[in-house]
Amino acid sequence: MNRITFFFIVLGSVFFLKSEPENKSYIIIRGDKLCEISKGKSLFCKAFTFYKEKEYDSCYVYSSKALALSEGIRREEKNILNYIQGVSAIRKKLLNKALRNAFSISEENHQYRELKYAALGRVYLGMKKYDSAIFHYKKWEEIIKISTPRFRKVAFHNLGLSYVHKKNYNKAKEYFSKELSLIEEKDTAVIIRTKMDLANVYYNQYLDDEAIPLFIEAYDLAKLFSDLELKQNSTRNMAVVEKNRKNYQKSIEYYMEYGNWKDSIWNRDKIWELTEKDKQLAVAQKQQEIVLQEEQLKRQAVVQKSLVIGASGLLVFLGFLGYFYRELRSKNRFITQQKEELNVANKTKDYLFSVVSHDLRSPINTIKRQHVKLKRQLKNKEYDAVSETTNNAIALTESTSHLLNNVLHWSLEQNNQLSFKAEEYPLKPLVEQAVYNFEEIAEAKNIALTTKLEATILVKADKESLKIVLRNLLDNALKYTGENGKIAIKTYTDSEEFSTIEIKDTGFGISKEKLAKIKGLEDLSIDKINRSEGVGLGMLLCQTLIKKNNGKLLIDSELEVGTTIRILLPNASA
Repeated sequence: MNRITFFFIVLGSVFFLKSEPENKSYIIIRGDKLCEISKGKSLFCKAFTFYKEKEYDSCYVYSSKALALSEGIRREEKNILNYIQGVSAIRKKLLNKALRNAFSISEENHQYRELKYAALGRVYLGMKKYDSAIFHYKKWEEIIKISTPRFRKVAFHNLGLSYVHKKNYNKAKEYFSKELSLIEEKDTAVIIRTKMDLANVYYNQYLDDEAIPLFIEAYDLAKLFSDLELKQNSTRNMAVVEKNRKNYQKSIEYYMEYGNWKDSIWNRDKIWELTEKDKQLAVAQKQQEIVLQEEQLKRQAVVQKSLVIGASGLLVFLGFLGYFYRELRSKNRFITQQKEELNVANKTKDYLFSVVSHDLRSPINTIKRQHVKLKRQLKNKEYDAVSETTNNAIALTESTSHLLNNVLHWSLEQNNQLSFKAEEYPLKPLVEQAVYNFEEIAEAKNIALTTKLEATILVKADKESLKIVLRNLLDNALKYTGENGKIAIKTYTDSEEFSTIEIKDTGFGISKEKLAKIKGLEDLSIDKINRSEGVGLGMLLCQTLIKKNNGKLLIDSELEVGTTIRILLPNASA
């Protein structure tokens, strides 16, 4: 069994298609020279300019036009056009077209032979014709002269990848090692990928003593690096390794970390998607304003024309005036409604921005200081202090991630994109899962976290929104409970209609005045939120989601004694 080869192949393919640089040095030098001779006015120069600016769609179109005019084009220009159109075709995933372009490059001199063989190797790898890819890359390797170090790294990576597909792991190791020798120390992302590649080669040969240290190195580097995909992939590798070593508890921990990185990637992509939708909405609103202005100008023109008409057309004019007046009132009502909706949206946006700017400033600055501290400790070889500093940075990152999750969930809920499906669920496993995620934090603060959960309770609720509520409330309980404190979670049947989740802590508590203000907010909304009064986005989100589940959120608290929060959820039979 090839253990984790499948995961490696997926990683290698993504690196090839997304990150491969072009062998630009010789091509750009020669292309600039040719354009200088023709003063940059030819179709060749237009195509070449788009290639340099990485506008590959336009490069593909103009290189096609230039190649169609075969008369008057120098042979060297044809070679360059075929090369840059082939690169553009690869970007557009037109591999058969890229193959024809590569074969059209002449072999009149050493430089273009080198370009041709490298291009053919790259295309055949994309087409999964690994023997052909190896053949042409080997021919390229025999005559290397003009290829830049950056291009050689990718070519060696692709050769190694081809040999992996052929299960020739010794050769794969040879070329991944060549790639690693060319990587600069500052290129952390490539170092991590290459170490994982080499580790997988060893691992598929059951050379665990060589493979596992490389997996660990890649994992440790990825933890300190900003690329979420690398964090996810290195953690997944460690989970598989520990599973095969039968260290199941450790494997589960890595799988949970892998799931967290996967969620972070999803959240990041979703936030980008929401931002793009906001931009589109702003453009649509502006276009609508332009249309309304044009209609208003048209109405003014009609009115001015009508004034020229004499007394004989007075009745007709009054009739038209009445018609346009009714239309205007209708439009004004529509504009007023839109203005009200826009005001609500602006208040929501302003509040979210205030939350993010207020709550992110402090942890981001603290994380920055932790990284500076970590750099100093590593430089001074204070290894005992590195672990503590790293743990502090991770805790701050978790807190910041929790804030961003709240912003994301609130945005999704406000845009009706948060999926909601109430079904019958046993309550105990849901609570256990939520508590499990906070056990390590409680242990770090020396807080006694206890549960007393009835196994027979069935509730009717949306599982995902209930998890969000529990995560927020447990996070608050741990945040406001000091060391050596206690947090008790229990469930019980409150009545025939409701069952209750109770979270009781011995934390700082809430003053009577603030608690009265919180309870006085019967219908929480953006225009009623005041963070200085103790009601933030997390509480707003919890209140909104509990109401959506047809439940209730009850809060009792006393300063220096603690806080008790009860979540009432409808029973499955209710």
